[in-house]
Amino acid sequence: MPAFSNLGDLIVRERDMTKVAIVDLGGEIKPREFSYAQLDAMAAGVARALVRRGFARGDRIAILSANRAEYLAAYFGIMRAGFVAVPVNFKFPRATIDFIVRDADAKLVFCDPPRRQDCPDGLPIVSFGVAGADGFDGFLDHGPYDTMIPAAREPAMFLYTSGSTGKPKGVVLSHQSHLWVVEARLAPGLDKHRYLIAAPLYHMNALALSKLACAAHATIVLLPQFIARAYIDAIERYRATWLTAVPPMMAMMLREADLLAHTDLASVQFVRMGSAPVSRSLMQAIHRALPKALVTNAYGTTEAGPVVFGPHPKGLKQPEMSVGYPHPQVQLRLADGDNKHAEEGVLEMKCPAVMNGYHNRPDLAPPITADGYYITGDVFRRDADGFYTFVGRTDDMFVSGGENIYPADVERMLERHPGVAQAAVVPVDDDIKGQKPVAFVIPKSSQAPSVDDIKEFALAHAPAYQHPRFVWFVDELPLASTNKVDRGQLMRMAAERMRAV
Repeated sequence: MPAFSNLGDLIVRERDMTKVAIVDLGGEIKPREFSYAQLDAMAAGVARALVRRGFARGDRIAILSANRAEYLAAYFGIMRAGFVAVPVNFKFPRATIDFIVRDADAKLVFCDPPRRQDCPDGLPIVSFGVAGADGFDGFLDHGPYDTMIPAAREPAMFLYTSGSTGKPKGVVLSHQSHLWVVEARLAPGLDKHRYLIAAPLYHMNALALSKLACAAHATIVLLPQFIARAYIDAIERYRATWLTAVPPMMAMMLREADLLAHTDLASVQFVRMGSAPVSRSLMQAIHRALPKALVTNAYGTTEAGPVVFGPHPKGLKQPEMSVGYPHPQVQLRLADGDNKHAEEGVLEMKCPAVMNGYHNRPDLAPPITADGYYITGDVFRRDADGFYTFVGRTDDMFVSGGENIYPADVERMLERHPGVAQAAVVPVDDDIKGQKPVAFVIPKSSQAPSVDDIKEFALAHAPAYQHPRFVWFVDELPLASTNKVDRGQLMRMAAERMRAV
């Protein structure tokens, strides 16, 4: 296995450099293909150009763009030269984008044309897909570049969290932390895969898989952003073998029944979902649509990386809703108050991928224990065989009549109803209970459950305090910029509906 030293230099040049590294399905009118030689040359050109502009080692360089080949070339080139890449969520409001770029103290912004208007004033801008001196091609300084060797714990990138409960936090990740992620996942045979990536590159899900694909010398099929029908078409057209997504993306894909009925998806061998809980009904629907694919319900965090769980060392079958058994290079424990050996509690983890800390946030105590464990804020349950199952987020948890309710736990129960495709549970205020659960439900297209059906099912399959006091049927759930269900928006919708009751 090759040894890498810089997170921006993951190309093995002893391999076939004419192989297609990226099939870019956005950015330009026609799909574009980039070989490994071309990707390598663009990354080197970015590194040389940034150095030529006189930036100092450790300076931050932002990227504000939808997915495209130049995005990855800029990302790799920034890190090769010893600068820090700052991918920015372009779906944030302009004020939040401005906050992130200025909080990171970025010295330059790479952007695509639709996002140029959202770049903060006063910073140099390099535009993808634009001709002339201000464009990416004109910016490149072509030629070889000797990749910088980073010091221990030297920052490679800042990834800003979504900021749903306050201003976004910049997670500082070192070269070594995510080189370990790449090397922990690298395995023989990955070079044969065609990875379809439509999740945004500002998010860990897509970014980590892109790095793995490059290190494996595989091919990335890159969509500018997720659109269900374009995603389905790309699977067939480019014979994608590996899909990575968050669960709502897969749910939206499966709702395109007419297109799926006459699309060949037989090429798909692996589906890896993460970043949000997976329901049993969604898992079963994916198995029906992709019967030959190995479907993985994965787990990871921005602060500690995507390598957490894996198969059982004794070959035991993984329960359908479990995220797996602890990875051999990761230490895990469940904390329930002072008890660090609970069977259900907040997941704490120690591994080489744990962040350096939060950038520019002296107001926040780092969520790291004295003995080096990252406190995830996610509650898990461990079974007798050592498999872990997600229960819910501590910051989503609410109290109803003295009972702790984790929305994800209630949602999984509701999604066992034969007529429910997807459910989302949030709290509303209650004079007696303090708060009480309500549910938004997407019914299956072939079913028409009633509100009473849902409530009776909940009372029969869970404690009474968990049953949703109100149920509202909807066609879709609002998504945040990370393609996860937007609970904040749902809570506002629920409060508005309650005022009308």
